[in-house]
Formats: sequence, C-alpha cells, structure tokens
Amino acid sequence: MKVKAAVIKGVNQPWEIEEIDLGDPVAGEVQVKLAASGLCHSDEHLRTGASPLPSFPALGGHEGAGVVTKVGPGVTSVEEGDHVVLAFIPACGRCRSCAKGLQNICDEGAGLLTGKAISDKTNRVTLGGEPVIQMCLLGTFAPYVTVNEASVIKIEKDIPLEKAALLGCGVATGWGSATAIGGTKVGDAVVVIGVGGVGINSVQGAAHAGARFVIAIDPVEFKRDKAKEFGATHTFASLEEAAPVIGEITWGAMADVTIITVGEIHGDMIAPALAVTAKGGQVVVVGMGDARDTDVTMSLFELTLLQKRVQGAIFGGVGPRSQIPKLLELYRNNQLDLDGLVTKTYKLEDINEGYADMLAGKNLRGVIVYGDDDY
Repeated sequence: MKVKAAVIKGVNQPWEIEEIDLGDPVAGEVQVKLAASGLCHSDEHLRTGASPLPSFPALGGHEGAGVVTKVGPGVTSVEEGDHVVLAFIPACGRCRSCAKGLQNICDEGAGLLTGKAISDKTNRVTLGGEPVIQMCLLGTFAPYVTVNEASVIKIEKDIPLEKAALLGCGVATGWGSATAIGGTKVGDAVVVIGVGGVGINSVQGAAHAGARFVIAIDPVEFKRDKAKEFGATHTFASLEEAAPVIGEITWGAMADVTIITVGEIHGDMIAPALAVTAKGGQVVVVGMGDARDTDVTMSLFELTLLQKRVQGAIFGGVGPRSQIPKLLELYRNNQLDLDGLVTKTYKLEDINEGYADMLAGKNLRGVIVYGDDDY
C-alpha cells in the first residue's frame, strides 16, 4: 500500500515527506494503523549520524500506538481490531536473552538499524523501488506500519492511544531506569541529569518508589519547573550547582542512584556523576552517545575503593511485555502521569518544527497525532 512518511536521505539532512510502499504482513507479522508517534531524541541521532546506518533513506519513529488492521499467518497474540503499543525492543520470548528474563535485550534487537524484517530478513518499506530502513524495525513516522509480532504489545481499549504511544520508549525507559535497573528504595536520594522525555519519567519513577530526595538537573528552566510537578524535591541548572546541596541534604552520603538521561551523552559526563554518587551507589547511563565515541573519563581509584558502579540501561532494564501493562495500570490508577508529558502535538508535515522545538528545550515530549487526512 502507498503511505506517506517522514524519511531522511542522508546525514544532517532534514526530514522529508515522501510516499513509500509498505508491504503486507508475512508470517509472524501484523499491520497497525497508528494514532500517534512520539518524537524521541534517538531519531535525531539517526539524522546526525551518531547512530550509524548501513544505508539511506531511513524512515524514523519508534514510539507508536494504534489498531491492528491486518494479521499475517501464525500470529496468535493479537487479532484485527486490537489496540497495541509498539515496543522499540522486540521481545521474541525464545532467544537466550529472553529465556534469562532479559527481554529488553532480546537477541532480535541486533537488527534494529538494518531495516531487515525479523521474519524473513527482507525490507517491508521501499521508496522508488529502493529499500528503506525502518527505525527499530518500526518506522512510526508513517500512519501505517508493518511489524513483527515480537514488537507488538496488546493493551486495553480504554487507554487513549495518543498517550499509550509514549510507553514504547520514553516512559518505560525513564521509569524503569529509576525503579528497576536503578533499584530506587524508600528513603533514597536520586539524581536525574537531563529532564527531557526520558528523564522526566525517571523523576516520577523515583518519586513513586519513595525516594526521599529527587534532584533534577537541567539547564532549561521550563524543564526544571516541570520536574517539580512530577515529583522532584530539588532542581538545579547544572551538576556543579547541585553537588554541594546534594552533600548537605544527605549529610555527606551523596546520591544512592544517579541517572544520566541527557539527549546526547559524552564520556566526560561519567566522572562528575560518580562524584555525586554514594559509596556502593550506581550511575545509570541511559542517554545515547555517538557510536564512534569510546573515550570515558572517570576515577578508577574512586570506582574501586568506594565500590561504585556504572550501569548501562535500555528500556529501563525491564522487558516490554511486563513493563508496558504494569505502567498502564499505574496510569489507570492515577499513579503515573502520561497526560502531562505531552507538551505539544504536531502533524507529520511539521516534524522538522517538532525536532527544532525539542532541541530548543521547549518540549518534554512532542507527539505526532495522525488524523483522517493521513490515512
């Protein structure tokens, strides 16, 4: 079928609206009519080349929710008419990682930036007869997607799809980075560095877990103000400004958990984060960096003698099939704020404006909402 979509044709090129050809589902796949797609910084990494692609063009987008319109042979978990969230990490349930309870690092994730479908290793999207890479094998910057069953999570129909779309990346990643892989406990002190679409959910996740202090750090005043609404007890424009106060309020113990959720992480951010982290505490690295950046600065003396940890995290350390339903229950019971996360909505044609607003610090999360004229 012919579908309009936002694609990039090279590094540092703008998003362009093109008409793509979207293939029908084969065995193990479904087609979904999307209601909305989040504008995540990870797609900006595609555009800048920080996340390298084997070829162009590429169809962006990896946060989406919608309604199943077609089902391929062998699909058993969903049927036509079901409401679903798309998870940017597939969860096949069969590989070694999934069998160990690590669905968030499912082995099928190895192909996320190849554009090759899980089912048969061919492309579902073409443009002018040429293959198109779908971001995370999803490509939610188009009103329809054809994806593997492993990337689809069925949800109840009472959840607004425009809000549910955020669960496919930003909410689950931020919340889990504080509550699951971060292990925040009642009475802890938690520092969140970077309060965007992911970091704001680390803030509300830490508050929900019972942290005594939630210290949010961001240079943008708007985001600091929003962090207070989502549970931050203290906010600062920089880590340098925050450090002495963290020491004061914790009686010198410092933060039990420090979470780095900046839009683009660099190696020189690790040492300052470790410096505000308590003995036996951990720094959780969530923000994406340039794939070519391999230099990290930290004190190995401090790492060893104070028994600190630096922990990477993807999807918050929890599999999408368990985390997304759990988060929806929290939303239903007013314990998770999804509504307040969406600062502004856009049409697909306004995607470059949406990313400009994100880079300018104007949004917690911008969302593309699809309407009748998109289908």
